[in-house]
Amino acid sequence: MYRIGQGYDVHKLVEDRDLWLCGVKVPHSHGLLGHSDADVAIHALCDALLGAAALRDIGYHFPDSDQRYKGVDSKVLLSEVVRLIKEKGWAIGNVDVTIIAQAPKLKNHIETMRATLAKVMGVDLESVSVKATTTEQLGFEGRQEGISAMAVAMIYNGAQ
Repeated sequence: MYRIGQGYDVHKLVEDRDLWLCGVKVPHSHGLLGHSDADVAIHALCDALLGAAALRDIGYHFPDSDQRYKGVDSKVLLSEVVRLIKEKGWAIGNVDVTIIAQAPKLKNHIETMRATLAKVMGVDLESVSVKATTTEQLGFEGRQEGISAMAVAMIYNGAQ
């Protein structure tokens, strides 16, 4: 049996924060504001995986009211999500993440992002796609007020 899940997340860009995307620190004048490290791409991916397994969402498992997750590295959250879906008998088929940001340009970071996600999830590099796009200066991403990310994930019954 196969299942597909989707995820979406958005965070505001602010000064004096590091910018983390797909578990990679990206040089930029601004970072994303959030309770954790605010890695919008990993958060969307977590929701896609959780959704595919019908395990609710990232806010349910890692609420921003819980101080244990204050400033946490989102790779830790992704690792826990992978553990949760495996515990339910699922395995990751493939994932696809799209980051929507006017700046910074991400093409030189994509392969490192893919490798980082693959390592955390324990899957082959070929099972991980990361893409970046702009909004042609439209909307909050285009005005560089924030960054959003979308993700889809396919999981399958690990017992097969």
